[in-house]
Amino acid sequence: MTTTGAPFSPVRAVGTGHVRVEGRDKVTGAARYAGEVPFPELAHGWLVLSTVARGRILDVESDAVLSMPGVLAVLDHRNAPPLKTDYIGLLGTVPDPTCALFQSDQVPHRGWPVALIVAETSEQAREAAESLVVRYEQAPHDIGFTEDHADAHPSDGHMPAVTDKGDLEAELAASAVRVDAVYTTPEEHHHPMEPHAATARWEDGRLDVVDSNQGATWVVGELANLFALDPASVRVRSEHVGGGFGSKGVRAHQVAAVMAARTVGRPVRVVLTRRQMFTLAGHRSPTIQRVRLGADADGRLRALDHRSLSRTSTVYEFVEPSAGVARVMYDADAHHTENRVVPLDVPSPTWMRAPGEAPGSFALEAALDELAHACGVDPIELRLRNEPDRGPVSGLPFAGRNLRACFAEGARRFGWDRRDPRPGVRREGQWLIGTGTAAASFGAGAAPSTAAITAEADGRFTVRIAAADIGTGARTALTLVAADALDVPPERVRVRLGDSAFGFAMIAGGSMGTRSWSWAVMAAAAELRERLVPGAALPPEGVTVRSDTTAAVSALAQKERHSYGAQFAEVAVDPATGEVRVRRMLGVFAAGRIVNPLTARGQFTGGMIWGISMALHEEAARDAASGGPVGADLAGYHVATHADVPRVEAHWVEDDDPDDPVGIKGIGEIGIVGAAAAVANAVWHATGVRHRSLPIRPDRVLAGGHDA
Repeated sequence: MTTTGAPFSPVRAVGTGHVRVEGRDKVTGAARYAGEVPFPELAHGWLVLSTVARGRILDVESDAVLSMPGVLAVLDHRNAPPLKTDYIGLLGTVPDPTCALFQSDQVPHRGWPVALIVAETSEQAREAAESLVVRYEQAPHDIGFTEDHADAHPSDGHMPAVTDKGDLEAELAASAVRVDAVYTTPEEHHHPMEPHAATARWEDGRLDVVDSNQGATWVVGELANLFALDPASVRVRSEHVGGGFGSKGVRAHQVAAVMAARTVGRPVRVVLTRRQMFTLAGHRSPTIQRVRLGADADGRLRALDHRSLSRTSTVYEFVEPSAGVARVMYDADAHHTENRVVPLDVPSPTWMRAPGEAPGSFALEAALDELAHACGVDPIELRLRNEPDRGPVSGLPFAGRNLRACFAEGARRFGWDRRDPRPGVRREGQWLIGTGTAAASFGAGAAPSTAAITAEADGRFTVRIAAADIGTGARTALTLVAADALDVPPERVRVRLGDSAFGFAMIAGGSMGTRSWSWAVMAAAAELRERLVPGAALPPEGVTVRSDTTAAVSALAQKERHSYGAQFAEVAVDPATGEVRVRRMLGVFAAGRIVNPLTARGQFTGGMIWGISMALHEEAARDAASGGPVGADLAGYHVATHADVPRVEAHWVEDDDPDDPVGIKGIGEIGIVGAAAAVANAVWHATGVRHRSLPIRPDRVLAGGHDA
């Protein structure tokens, strides 16, 4: 036996740049992702998707396919096991019926899973899937997303559908300056680099799943409910994840793998193709948003009306809550927000990086820019004049709102004081040059989590937590947090994560992961330090303590807690070709205690680059005749590439919350919020033409802001 060594000595790891602790494993290939973990006797599943947008299945001609080489089984609605769907999941909602595979002959959208081929190899499974004949009775479908659709209705989602105070029409009528405009955003897709993949194995009545997800215990709960299992008999592992952005929850491929493994009695892996991800991994709904603002001549708001319409499927109601941003950012004597949805024959949308905030900030921050111009007030000054003292809707005090500091530091670094406010006057050769800005906010929540820390006999510490590192650097951040909490160098800390066997932990979502997990790690470390006696011998198995932050999170004072940011963009527009180039972009953020500046800057700039992509490139189209996506691949779906990304800078200001024992806020989503609006506002400043529909394509520039 060894001892813990010398007494703890102060070490400060949090706040210093640290390379990823798993970086070498990733670049050498030692880090295995869900589709790479080996299993003996592994079989492969391939999903067959519907080719009609609405109707019912008349026949699945599986006999011919079953005789093909290597084919082990064909699962469909005729032979699939029944699934339980009458439950409320972790996120407080019923499951999306897309996960309730093969439970009926109904087809609610093109790309609906209708069968699963299981074969010895993935090549055999794919060939059989492409050979399977499925006959349908086709019905008329509707994918027309319009503001006046008869089925549009208010819907709560994860926030109330409608908030209202004051006499809106009276305040609008009394306003010296008014803005009334409609802004639209298109269907958008996540598409992380690692495809969705899951391998399921049954052994002695227990289910083992290796998966790519954003929360192992989340997936355990959903699978246990669907298959009526004891959660204690289900284990989900997800050690390395190549991106998620909201899409890697519980999807059809995981359920298919579990079904197939039980059917064939051996492990089965199901991996989605890039094309299948366009229908089975969720997406961001398009939005139609109307913003009405009324203000005094100096730009002080009297009326704010933000109404958003998003699209959902006919089988599962998901709301893109774009009007929610106004409930935090700006107050007015009359304040109305409303989120509505219209059910159509399309796949179910889902959470996508900054759900609601990303498209909502485009509309609201563009409208604020229009109001600033109409009032003859600088866009930054107008926003600062409308800084609220309390939550505009909640009435709660802010636990710090350092947006002013973000704008002050951003304006200084960007050179905002040198800006000529007149649009369309600055030229460099053929290019029109413009600059724009926008504000940003994203909630800083926390959720209960558990963690265990073991003081090992060799003097090291092992942290076990069912967190998910989806590429954000969470494993490294937790290493630094644990090192500081234990007062040891990071080299003495090993973090194990992504395993449901470690107990419940918050998912990697809503920018709450690192904050929630760090709280649990800090609590466990504090208790462990109390139990350890410097110099005392440890047993061979070490000493382990486990924390549970449920009570602590519940006791946190109710306040408006958010990260904030100020986004700045400079663009060049060629009026002859319609080309828009972002030349530089700057974001300054108030995001609590920054754990690892190295990876944090990557998160901020990554979000900002996505905002550039959202503003200028990303747009998924659907064919009205077939109901399916057009160009369902990364050649047809355009995203920003290296040539589109200029100098992108991210900085942050001090941001303390004295009531918060953790001090960490989420940074995964704040970077995208406001970014698209800053680019769009810069395009207006360059050209004098306002673009209210994203993306700002060359044809729209040439057509003066309208579709050609």
